[in-house]
Amino acid sequence: MRERLTDGLYGLGWAAVKRLPEGAAVRLGQRIADTAWKRRGRGVLQLEANLARVVPDASPERLAELSRAGMRSYLRYWMESFRLPAWSEERIANGIQVKDLHRLTDPLERGQGVVLALPHLANWDLAGAWVTTRLKAPLATVAERLKPESLYDRFVAYRESLGMEVLPHDGGTPFGVLARRLRSGGVVALVADRDLSASGVEVEFFGETARMPAGPALLAQQTGAVLLPVSLWFDDSPVLQCRVHPAVEVPKEGTRRERTAVMTQHLADAFAEAIAAHPEDWHMLQRLWLADLPASAPGRPGTEHR
Repeated sequence: MRERLTDGLYGLGWAAVKRLPEGAAVRLGQRIADTAWKRRGRGVLQLEANLARVVPDASPERLAELSRAGMRSYLRYWMESFRLPAWSEERIANGIQVKDLHRLTDPLERGQGVVLALPHLANWDLAGAWVTTRLKAPLATVAERLKPESLYDRFVAYRESLGMEVLPHDGGTPFGVLARRLRSGGVVALVADRDLSASGVEVEFFGETARMPAGPALLAQQTGAVLLPVSLWFDDSPVLQCRVHPAVEVPKEGTRRERTAVMTQHLADAFAEAIAAHPEDWHMLQRLWLADLPASAPGRPGTEHR
Protein backbone atom coordinates (compact mmCIF):
# COMPACT_ATOMS: atom_id res chain seq x y z
CA MET A 1 0.00 0.00 0.00
CA ARG A 2 2.77 2.43 0.93
CA GLU A 3 4.65 1.72 -2.31
CA ARG A 4 1.50 2.28 -4.39
CA LEU A 5 0.89 5.55 -2.53
CA THR A 6 4.47 6.70 -3.20
CA ASP A 7 4.16 5.88 -6.88
CA GLY A 8 0.81 7.67 -7.05
CA LEU A 9 2.22 10.81 -5.43
CA TYR A 10 5.12 10.96 -7.87
CA GLY A 11 2.73 10.40 -10.74
CA LEU A 12 0.56 13.26 -9.48
CA GLY A 13 3.63 15.46 -9.22
CA TRP A 14 4.67 14.81 -12.81
CA ALA A 15 1.13 15.33 -14.07
CA ALA A 16 0.31 18.47 -12.09
CA VAL A 17 3.54 20.40 -11.60
CA LYS A 18 4.48 20.49 -15.27
CA ARG A 19 1.21 22.31 -16.00
CA LEU A 20 1.81 25.05 -13.46
CA PRO A 21 3.05 28.47 -14.55
CA GLU A 22 6.77 28.88 -13.96
CA GLY A 23 6.42 31.27 -11.05
CA ALA A 24 3.81 29.13 -9.32
CA ALA A 25 6.05 26.05 -9.60
CA VAL A 26 8.97 27.95 -8.09
CA ARG A 27 6.89 29.20 -5.17
CA LEU A 28 5.41 25.76 -4.56
CA GLY A 29 8.84 24.19 -4.47
CA GLN A 30 10.08 26.76 -1.97
CA ARG A 31 7.05 26.24 0.29
CA ILE A 32 7.52 22.47 0.28
CA ALA A 33 11.24 22.88 0.96
CA ASP A 34 10.69 25.29 3.86
CA THR A 35 8.06 23.01 5.40
CA ALA A 36 10.38 20.00 5.22
CA TRP A 37 13.24 22.03 6.64
CA LYS A 38 11.19 23.24 9.59
CA ARG A 39 10.12 19.69 10.47
CA ARG A 40 13.78 18.75 11.01
CA GLY A 41 13.36 15.23 9.70
CA ARG A 42 16.11 12.67 9.26
CA GLY A 43 17.07 13.88 5.78
CA VAL A 44 17.45 17.51 6.89
CA LEU A 45 19.50 16.53 9.93
CA GLN A 46 21.76 14.35 7.81
CA LEU A 47 22.16 17.15 5.29
CA GLU A 48 23.34 19.46 8.06
CA ALA A 49 25.72 16.81 9.38
CA ASN A 50 27.20 16.46 5.89
CA LEU A 51 27.45 20.21 5.41
CA ALA A 52 29.26 20.50 8.74
CA ARG A 53 32.16 18.60 7.14
CA VAL A 54 32.06 20.74 4.01
CA VAL A 55 32.03 24.00 5.98
CA PRO A 56 33.77 23.00 9.24
CA ASP A 57 33.97 26.55 10.62
CA ALA A 58 30.25 27.25 10.14
CA SER A 59 28.24 28.27 13.18
CA PRO A 60 24.98 26.46 13.97
CA GLU A 61 23.13 29.43 12.50
CA ARG A 62 25.16 29.24 9.30
CA LEU A 63 24.55 25.49 9.01
CA ALA A 64 20.84 26.10 9.42
CA GLU A 65 20.95 28.71 6.65
CA LEU A 66 22.84 26.32 4.38
CA SER A 67 20.48 23.42 5.02
CA ARG A 68 17.45 25.59 4.32
CA ALA A 69 19.02 26.79 1.08
CA GLY A 70 19.95 23.17 0.37
CA MET A 71 16.37 22.02 0.70
CA ARG A 72 15.22 24.82 -1.61
CA SER A 73 17.85 23.75 -4.13
CA TYR A 74 16.74 20.12 -3.80
CA LEU A 75 13.10 21.05 -4.44
CA ARG A 76 14.14 23.26 -7.34
CA TYR A 77 15.68 20.14 -8.84
CA TRP A 78 12.42 18.24 -8.41
CA MET A 79 10.22 21.05 -9.71
CA GLU A 80 12.40 21.44 -12.79
CA SER A 81 12.54 17.69 -13.30
CA PHE A 82 8.76 17.37 -13.14
CA ARG A 83 8.49 20.13 -15.75
CA LEU A 84 11.43 19.16 -17.94
CA PRO A 85 9.52 16.77 -20.26
CA ALA A 86 7.29 19.70 -21.23
CA TRP A 87 10.21 22.01 -22.04
CA SER A 88 10.91 22.73 -25.69
CA GLU A 89 14.21 21.70 -27.25
CA GLU A 90 15.11 25.38 -27.42
CA ARG A 91 14.44 25.84 -23.71
CA ILE A 92 16.62 22.85 -22.84
CA ALA A 93 19.38 23.90 -25.24
CA ASN A 94 19.46 27.37 -23.66
CA GLY A 95 18.97 26.09 -20.12
CA ILE A 96 22.64 25.65 -19.23
CA GLN A 97 25.66 27.93 -19.34
CA VAL A 98 28.79 25.77 -19.62
CA LYS A 99 32.33 26.81 -18.75
CA ASP A 100 35.21 25.04 -20.54
CA LEU A 101 32.88 23.17 -22.86
CA HIS A 102 35.78 22.40 -25.20
CA ARG A 103 36.98 19.75 -22.76
CA LEU A 104 33.85 17.79 -23.68
CA THR A 105 33.40 18.68 -27.33
CA ASP A 106 37.02 18.20 -28.42
CA PRO A 107 37.16 14.45 -27.73
CA LEU A 108 33.65 13.96 -29.13
CA GLU A 109 34.72 15.60 -32.38
CA ARG A 110 37.62 13.15 -32.51
CA GLY A 111 35.17 10.27 -32.13
CA GLN A 112 36.40 9.51 -28.61
CA GLY A 113 33.99 8.48 -25.87
CA VAL A 114 33.58 10.59 -22.74
CA VAL A 115 32.70 9.62 -19.18
CA LEU A 116 31.09 12.50 -17.28
CA ALA A 117 31.33 12.03 -13.50
CA LEU A 118 29.14 14.28 -11.38
CA PRO A 119 28.38 14.76 -7.69
CA HIS A 120 24.79 15.25 -6.50
CA LEU A 121 24.85 18.94 -7.35
CA ALA A 122 21.91 20.95 -8.74
CA ASN A 123 20.06 19.37 -11.71
CA TRP A 124 21.95 16.53 -13.38
CA ASP A 125 18.85 15.48 -15.36
CA LEU A 126 18.83 18.83 -17.14
CA ALA A 127 22.54 18.43 -17.83
CA GLY A 128 21.91 15.06 -19.46
CA ALA A 129 19.04 16.41 -21.53
CA TRP A 130 21.26 19.30 -22.62
CA VAL A 131 23.92 16.90 -23.92
CA THR A 132 21.40 15.01 -26.04
CA THR A 133 19.59 18.16 -27.21
CA ARG A 134 22.32 20.76 -27.68
CA LEU A 135 25.25 18.53 -28.58
CA LYS A 136 23.16 15.84 -30.27
CA ALA A 137 25.37 13.26 -28.56
CA PRO A 138 24.07 9.84 -27.47
CA LEU A 139 24.12 9.59 -23.68
CA ALA A 140 23.81 6.53 -21.47
CA THR A 141 23.46 6.47 -17.71
CA VAL A 142 22.66 4.13 -14.85
CA ALA A 143 19.71 4.37 -12.45
CA GLU A 144 19.29 2.70 -9.10
CA ARG A 145 16.25 0.46 -8.92
CA LEU A 146 13.55 2.09 -6.81
CA LYS A 147 10.59 0.61 -5.00
CA PRO A 148 7.92 0.17 -6.09
CA GLU A 149 9.01 -1.10 -9.50
CA SER A 150 6.43 1.15 -11.13
CA LEU A 151 8.23 4.19 -9.66
CA TYR A 152 11.51 3.00 -11.17
CA ASP A 153 9.71 2.57 -14.49
CA ARG A 154 8.50 6.18 -14.25
CA PHE A 155 12.05 7.43 -13.75
CA VAL A 156 13.34 5.37 -16.65
CA ALA A 157 10.55 6.56 -18.96
CA TYR A 158 11.14 10.15 -17.84
CA ARG A 159 14.86 10.08 -18.59
CA GLU A 160 14.35 8.20 -21.84
CA SER A 161 11.87 10.89 -22.90
CA LEU A 162 14.78 13.33 -22.56
CA GLY A 163 16.88 11.28 -24.98
CA MET A 164 18.94 9.27 -22.49
CA GLU A 165 19.56 5.54 -22.46
CA VAL A 166 18.96 4.29 -18.91
CA LEU A 167 20.40 1.03 -17.59
CA PRO A 168 19.54 -0.54 -14.23
CA HIS A 169 22.24 -0.44 -11.58
CA ASP A 170 21.52 -4.04 -10.63
CA GLY A 171 19.67 -6.93 -12.18
CA GLY A 172 21.89 -6.73 -15.27
CA THR A 173 25.38 -5.97 -16.48
CA PRO A 174 25.49 -2.25 -17.32
CA PHE A 175 29.30 -2.06 -17.48
CA GLY A 176 29.56 -3.93 -20.77
CA VAL A 177 26.82 -1.86 -22.41
CA LEU A 178 28.39 1.38 -21.19
CA ALA A 179 31.79 0.27 -22.51
CA ARG A 180 30.29 -0.38 -25.95
CA ARG A 181 28.66 3.05 -26.01
CA LEU A 182 31.98 4.68 -25.15
CA ARG A 183 33.90 2.75 -27.79
CA SER A 184 31.41 4.02 -30.35
CA GLY A 185 32.13 7.63 -29.34
CA GLY A 186 29.17 8.22 -27.04
CA VAL A 187 28.80 9.87 -23.65
CA VAL A 188 28.27 8.08 -20.35
CA ALA A 189 27.10 10.23 -17.41
CA LEU A 190 27.38 8.85 -13.87
CA VAL A 191 26.53 10.47 -10.55
CA ALA A 192 29.58 9.28 -8.66
CA ASP A 193 29.99 10.83 -5.20
CA ARG A 194 28.34 8.05 -3.18
CA ASP A 195 28.77 4.28 -3.16
CA LEU A 196 27.59 2.07 -0.34
CA SER A 197 28.61 -1.23 -1.91
CA ALA A 198 31.56 -3.30 -0.79
CA SER A 199 33.26 -2.73 -4.15
CA GLY A 200 33.61 1.04 -3.95
CA VAL A 201 36.92 2.87 -3.67
CA GLU A 202 37.87 4.48 -0.39
CA VAL A 203 38.86 8.13 -0.81
CA GLU A 204 39.72 11.06 1.40
CA PHE A 205 36.86 13.50 1.19
CA PHE A 206 36.86 16.68 3.26
CA GLY A 207 39.40 15.11 5.59
CA GLU A 208 37.57 11.84 6.25
CA THR A 209 37.17 8.50 4.53
CA ALA A 210 34.25 7.98 2.16
CA ARG A 211 33.57 5.47 -0.57
CA MET A 212 32.95 6.34 -4.21
CA PRO A 213 32.17 4.08 -7.16
CA ALA A 214 35.01 2.63 -9.23
CA GLY A 215 32.94 2.59 -12.43
CA PRO A 216 34.04 5.91 -13.98
CA ALA A 217 37.75 5.13 -13.61
CA LEU A 218 37.34 1.53 -14.78
CA LEU A 219 35.38 2.57 -17.87
CA ALA A 220 38.03 5.11 -18.82
CA GLN A 221 40.78 2.50 -18.46
CA GLN A 222 38.86 -0.20 -20.31
CA THR A 223 37.74 1.90 -23.28
CA GLY A 224 40.21 4.77 -23.65
CA ALA A 225 37.41 7.26 -23.00
CA VAL A 226 38.15 10.67 -21.50
CA LEU A 227 37.11 10.96 -17.84
CA LEU A 228 35.77 14.42 -17.03
CA PRO A 229 34.53 15.63 -13.64
CA VAL A 230 31.59 18.00 -14.04
CA SER A 231 30.09 20.39 -11.50
CA LEU A 232 26.67 22.04 -11.57
CA TRP A 233 25.16 24.81 -9.52
CA PHE A 234 22.21 27.18 -9.40
CA ASP A 235 22.38 30.95 -9.25
CA ASP A 236 19.61 33.54 -9.15
CA SER A 237 18.80 33.03 -12.82
CA PRO A 238 16.69 30.20 -14.33
CA VAL A 239 19.82 29.00 -16.18
CA LEU A 240 21.80 26.11 -14.71
CA GLN A 241 25.52 26.77 -14.36
CA CYS A 242 28.05 24.09 -15.32
CA ARG A 243 31.81 23.63 -15.37
CA VAL A 244 33.71 20.87 -17.14
CA HIS A 245 36.85 20.20 -15.09
CA PRO A 246 40.20 19.04 -16.49
CA ALA A 247 40.35 15.40 -17.52
CA VAL A 248 41.43 12.76 -15.02
CA GLU A 249 44.32 10.95 -16.68
CA VAL A 250 44.97 7.21 -16.42
CA PRO A 251 48.24 6.69 -14.50
CA LYS A 252 50.98 5.12 -16.57
CA GLU A 253 52.09 2.78 -13.80
CA GLY A 254 50.48 0.53 -11.22
CA THR A 255 47.97 -2.28 -11.20
CA ARG A 256 44.42 -1.67 -12.38
CA ARG A 257 43.30 -1.45 -8.77
CA GLU A 258 46.01 1.09 -7.97
CA ARG A 259 45.22 3.17 -11.05
CA THR A 260 41.53 3.09 -10.19
CA ALA A 261 42.23 4.30 -6.65
CA VAL A 262 44.33 7.22 -7.89
CA MET A 263 41.76 8.26 -10.49
CA THR A 264 38.85 8.02 -8.07
CA GLN A 265 40.73 10.18 -5.57
CA HIS A 266 41.20 12.78 -8.30
CA LEU A 267 37.45 12.71 -8.88
CA ALA A 268 36.83 13.10 -5.15
CA ASP A 269 39.15 16.13 -5.07
CA ALA A 270 37.31 17.74 -8.00
CA PHE A 271 33.96 17.02 -6.34
CA ALA A 272 35.17 18.52 -3.07
CA GLU A 273 36.27 21.69 -4.83
CA ALA A 274 32.87 22.02 -6.51
CA ILE A 275 30.85 21.23 -3.39
CA ALA A 276 32.88 23.63 -1.24
CA ALA A 277 32.16 26.39 -3.78
CA HIS A 278 28.41 25.64 -3.82
CA PRO A 279 27.50 23.71 -0.65
CA GLU A 280 23.85 24.81 -0.78
CA ASP A 281 23.40 22.89 -4.06
CA TRP A 282 24.76 19.56 -2.80
CA HIS A 283 21.75 17.27 -2.45
CA MET A 284 23.28 14.74 -0.09
CA LEU A 285 20.57 13.86 2.41
CA GLN A 286 22.02 10.40 3.09
CA ARG A 287 24.98 9.08 5.07
CA LEU A 288 28.16 9.28 3.07
CA TRP A 289 31.27 9.01 5.24
CA LEU A 290 32.24 5.59 6.58
CA ALA A 291 32.22 6.92 10.14
CA ASP A 292 28.48 7.58 9.81
CA LEU A 293 27.52 4.17 8.44
CA PRO A 294 26.11 1.46 10.72
CA ALA A 295 28.45 -1.38 11.58
CA SER A 296 26.42 -3.77 9.40
CA ALA A 297 26.68 -1.64 6.24
CA PRO A 298 28.42 -3.27 3.25
CA GLY A 299 32.10 -2.41 3.19
CA ARG A 300 32.04 -0.82 6.67
CA PRO A 301 35.39 -1.22 8.39
CA GLY A 302 35.23 -4.27 10.61
CA THR A 303 32.45 -5.86 8.59
CA GLU A 304 33.14 -9.25 7.05
CA HIS A 305 32.09 -9.70 3.44
CA ARG A 306 31.20 -12.96 1.78
